[in-house]
Amino acid sequence: MQIDDTDRRILRHWLAEPALDRAALADRAGVTGATLWRRLDRLRAGGVIRAESAVIDWRALGYAVEVSLRFTLDKTNPRAFDEFIAAAREVPEVIAIETFLGRVDVRLNVIARDMGHWTGIYRDRILTLPHIAEVEALMLVATIKDSGGLPL
Repeated sequence: MQIDDTDRRILRHWLAEPALDRAALADRAGVTGATLWRRLDRLRAGGVIRAESAVIDWRALGYAVEVSLRFTLDKTNPRAFDEFIAAAREVPEVIAIETFLGRVDVRLNVIARDMGHWTGIYRDRILTLPHIAEVEALMLVATIKDSGGLPL
């Protein structure tokens, strides 16, 4: 889908301040309310805007630990990926699942309230996932950049 400068301006302002009401967004983007609605509908229909969602800060809910786990799976079983991912989806503390080509097959991001909680999750829920050949844990120390923004 082709987008023009007006679309980019709308998206740039919306990404910068997602809580803006539509009238304020239209004003900031320099378009009328009707134009904004038409443009947003076209961007949704074209797949540029996939969803509008709430972003919840899990730290504010008492989760202080985030760990990224990198897995290499034992791929001797042809269903290894599917079975691993299905089981990982059942762990409530897993907030992201990503698959890769290369030495690492799957990455899970896991949150926990504290180190004791993390230890229990790791021992009881993570290490029991099927088809693990190798696992590497990386504990998050700081997030330097976390942006859904694009160079629009």
